[in-house]
Amino acid sequence: MKTLTKAALIVLALSTAACTRPDRFGTGADGAGAGAGYGADGSISDPTSPAYFNQTIGDRVLFQVDQSTLTPEAMSVLDGQARWLLDNSQYMALIEGHADEQGTREYNLALGARRANAVREYLVSRGVPTSRLQTVSYGKERPLAICSDETCYSQNRRAVTVISLGSL
Repeated sequence: MKTLTKAALIVLALSTAACTRPDRFGTGADGAGAGAGYGADGSISDPTSPAYFNQTIGDRVLFQVDQSTLTPEAMSVLDGQARWLLDNSQYMALIEGHADEQGTREYNLALGARRANAVREYLVSRGVPTSRLQTVSYGKERPLAICSDETCYSQNRRAVTVISLGSL
């Protein structure tokens, strides 16, 4: 019976791991780097590449504690994102909402959803078609920085725009 339980847990772990997209962060299944197959050369110097979007335009905006209201700095980044998305209509965007570790899982999932939706609504107000935008909330489940300190909390209160070709 112990062997059957172990086998079931291994199958469950492997099937769960298979649910994530390996190219989510810009690397293909073949291990190629960000932007492989995108734009003219896929580098940060190519203004049509996801690498350019991430590094030059900016792929994330930050929020204040318990807030989903966009700051002036966030609006400036989102204005650039909207222009880039309008100029590069072959790309879709998944907007990820995140929260810091304070509060319950349920509260932070809802807060992450509000943050992602605030970004989505702002991009739509700038002309990006809703059909090219999707949102997801990770709450506090995917921290960028791990420590129980404001320096980490402030990095984790964010929304990240993930670019991909075609459908999400």
